[in-house]
Formats: sequence, C-alpha cells, structure tokens
Amino acid sequence: MTEPNPIPFWFLRHGETDWNARMLSQGQVDIPLNPVGLAQAGRAAEALVGRGIRTIHSSTLGRARVTAEIVAARLNLPVTFDENLIECGFGVQEGQEMSDWFSDWVAGRSTPEGAEPFADLRERAVNAINHATAQPGPVLVVAHGALWRAFRQAAGLPANIRTPNALPLWVEPPDAPGEGWRMTPAELGG
Repeated sequence: MTEPNPIPFWFLRHGETDWNARMLSQGQVDIPLNPVGLAQAGRAAEALVGRGIRTIHSSTLGRARVTAEIVAARLNLPVTFDENLIECGFGVQEGQEMSDWFSDWVAGRSTPEGAEPFADLRERAVNAINHATAQPGPVLVVAHGALWRAFRQAAGLPANIRTPNALPLWVEPPDAPGEGWRMTPAELGG
C-alpha cells in the first residue's frame, strides 16, 4: 500500500454542479459546473492568491478542469492535467442518489457493479497526489470528493467526510508517527 509523500500541499475539490446540489453520484459522468460552482471557483482563486503556489495539477473531468483553469488564470500559472486524478467510477450508482451503498463502499464492505473498489481508488489517489507533490511546490491539486476521501484514509483520517465544494485546504503531514495529517481551510471572501 502506497503512503502519501510527507509534503504539504493545497487541495481543492471542484466547484458545485447540479448533481452535487441534488446529492447525486457523479463518478466519471462529466457534469459541468453550475453558476454557483463557477462563483465558488472564483472565490477559491481569490483565496489562493499570495499562497506561493507554483504548480497546479488537476483532474481531466470538466468540473475539476474548469475549476483549475479559473484558479490558474488568477494565479497566472499553467495547469498540468492528470487522468489519475479523475473521480472514481461508481458503476451502476452513477446518477443515483447518495445512500447507504456509499458508506458500504468506502468501508470496503461492497462495491457497486462496474465501480472501482475503494482500495483501488485509495492507491490511485495516493500515487497521483504523490506524483503532483514531487513537482515544485507548494502544489495545488484540484480533484474530486471520493478521491479525496480515499486520500484522507491514507492520511490517517476518517475517510467518509464530505469536503465542501471549492474550499481550498492546506494539507500538512503529521509531526509524529501515528498522527493524522492536518487540513486547514483557507478563508474565503464574501
């Protein structure tokens, strides 16, 4: 099992989509940002000004790609797109309401038909974020909620915690073995 590089970085979940607002499982369905999500991405970009970010890595799915491009335009940086940062495929659950199946999937008790097992997502998420944090930093990673849950598990934190859309998180490795990583949200302007 791959472990996270002990390197601090910024994480940003994409802005809101209509499916997020309706609590539907998006997975790899390429749902675009809605007007709220576009505004959220703009606020996140402002919150990331002056943070010293040198490199941006993003999922290739449109909701993350557009969020990253909005931030990158404000920070005057290019974006490196990485297919390994895309959201998990949820198989038969894509487009369905979030329900008990999701908790069972995160816990590794069951995997929906056609979905990526959570343990596989965890390995992919850690490898992709390790690849990103090996670049000049501080690095900003723009990706997805389930992928972030998988990273949280690898980082010694509770996995099944919903990360708000477009809330920049400063992510720091533990100071001592056995401790979890620290995640500090950036202040967002009105």
